[in-house]
This record gives sequence, structure tokens and C-alpha cells, in this order.
Amino acid sequence: FFIFPNRFIILSTSKAIISQEEKEENRGSVEFQVFSFTNKIRRLTSHLELHKKDFLSQRGLRKILGKRQRLLAYLSKKNTVRYKKLMGQLDIREPKTR
Repeated sequence: FFIFPNRFIILSTSKAIISQEEKEENRGSVEFQVFSFTNKIRRLTSHLELHKKDFLSQRGLRKILGKRQRLLAYLSKKNTVRYKKLMGQLDIREPKTR
């Protein structure tokens, strides 16, 4: 993937995850929120590879991971088809069940 400063991370996959029109219309949808959290997570992890002792960024990363995990749990309960599609598009692992 390519990283641009202060922009979304553009994935190098051939399929477009969310088109530009969908971004403008559905900013409040669960899919868009998970997509934006995933971009933030990837940006923060690349930052933390360079700055290992940036503990405030580590805390922010953990908070964003928790938010994304709660949104994905909500989506998996409400609509499993959309959940599976989103997990495949974003290339996210399934969470471990207890």
C-alpha cells in the first residue's frame, strides 16, 4: 500500500473498496467507519514501526482497535453477509472467539 501524509491509505488491491460516490453519501455507515478506522490503524502501525516508544500513539491505536472491534461485532450480529464482504475486502482477520 501507499502512504500519503494526512490522506487515506490507498490499498494496492485491484478492486475499489468504497467508491468516491459512496464515500460522499454514506459517511455514517458501519462499512465506511470500519474502512476509515482501518486506514487510521494502518497509518498508526507504520508510524509505530519507526517510533517504538511513542506511548500516546500506542494508546490511540488501542482505542481505535476497540472501536473497530465493537463496530465489527455489531455488524456481524445485524448482517452477516455485509460483515463477510467487508472482512474480505479489507483483508482483516476474524476476531478470536472466547
